[in-house]
Amino acid sequence: MLSFCSESAALSPPCSFGVCTARLPAAVQAKNFVMAIVHQLGELFLGAVPTVLLILIFYSFSSHCFSKPMLAVMAERDARSMAPRKAAEAAQSAASEKLKQYQDALKRARAQIYAEQEAARKKLLDERANLLKDARAKSATEVANAKEHVAAELLAARGDMEAAIPQLAAEIASRILETPASPSREVR
Repeated sequence: MLSFCSESAALSPPCSFGVCTARLPAAVQAKNFVMAIVHQLGELFLGAVPTVLLILIFYSFSSHCFSKPMLAVMAERDARSMAPRKAAEAAQSAASEKLKQYQDALKRARAQIYAEQEAARKKLLDERANLLKDARAKSATEVANAKEHVAAELLAARGDMEAAIPQLAAEIASRILETPASPSREVR
């Protein structure tokens, strides 16, 4: 039983619950207005209950039929992929350890080769120095022997020259002292 106020329907709100609110005080009008809103919200919630129930049923069905199996498959996939991943990490760490060992062995081998090369170079330099020393000593003795030989030859040549001086002096003097009789005689 709805009724309208006696006043104009355009100027006042319609009556709710059969009571005309235009004649009521403002506090009562606000209370009635709030009650009307609460009543409308209650009707909305009651209308939404089946939708919420359907969503809950659909969620439980989808999680039971789709999510749980998918999560199980994903967990199994993770378990299967973790083992090779761990094996790959172990292989990589082993390979890096082998590489480090190889590099250390290579450094030691290089150091050993350099030490051997240095020893061989030092040995060659020592041999070369000894050969040069021997060659200098030989050349010094040869030079000394040559000097002695030259000195002996010089003495012998002086001795020969001193012995030949009187004979050469006599021959030179005889040639100088020989005078030609006439200049024309020599031409002939």
